[in-house]
Amino acid sequence: MIRRTLSLALSASEALIGTASCPELSQGGVIGELENRPWPEPREHWLMAQTWRDLLFAHWRVAPEVLERALPKALPVDTLDGHAWIGVTPFELCGLRPRGGIPLPWNSRFPELNVRTYTTVGGRPGIFFLSLDAANPLAVAAARRAYRLPYFHARMRITRRGPAVHYRSERVSSDGAPAEFEAEYGPAGEVFKPERGSLEYFLTERYCLYTVDEEGRPLRGEIQHPPWPLQTAEATIARNTMTSPWGIELPDEEPLLHLSRLQNVVIWPLRPASD
Repeated sequence: MIRRTLSLALSASEALIGTASCPELSQGGVIGELENRPWPEPREHWLMAQTWRDLLFAHWRVAPEVLERALPKALPVDTLDGHAWIGVTPFELCGLRPRGGIPLPWNSRFPELNVRTYTTVGGRPGIFFLSLDAANPLAVAAARRAYRLPYFHARMRITRRGPAVHYRSERVSSDGAPAEFEAEYGPAGEVFKPERGSLEYFLTERYCLYTVDEEGRPLRGEIQHPPWPLQTAEATIARNTMTSPWGIELPDEEPLLHLSRLQNVVIWPLRPASD
């Protein structure tokens, strides 16, 4: 268990996920924002749009061989300076909608929590998700089917007090190993964009996700978003067993912490990674 002191001014009022409004959305406007994108956008239409709020990147360095056991054989583990990285990313998803559609009030907004690492196929750096927990069981079922991702239903709660976010998640899916996360986090620095070649760029500026088909062949889902608006962050992590189902023990050191208040994203359907 890792704890860090969080020195944030807390307001007397709480903003719960059920009452706080979703920000003004400009999801389709991310098309053509190519400042950090290392290859062209797909020519076909994107499939769905999302907005991510108050996303914490909590990253730990781990030995590459630790993650090699968790990834499919077709997906090599990315390293930087000999180190691999595993990330736990809690956030609120809102504005979920298909292309040409509008967000549905009862199905477009919920907490999500991902465990991720990094891989490159065909020269395109991307994300591999070890697990994805979400509070919406319909979204869990749809994402499993459409993107072949290890989504699980979880009991989750987000509470906001001024700049601080309190996040709680407990997996409840019967087909998933127990996993919990609880933390309070907030900003600790000014907003910046990650520079090419930096560790922050390596960990965040990835414009696709990877999974595999029934025969273990890599599949790629393209993602488009503006450069990440990052801030250094502070956090008190009260509980984190999100990597336990994989038998991955996090090192006894402080995680690298970044916060992004808002990110608009569009996502394309899965395609063979050789395309």
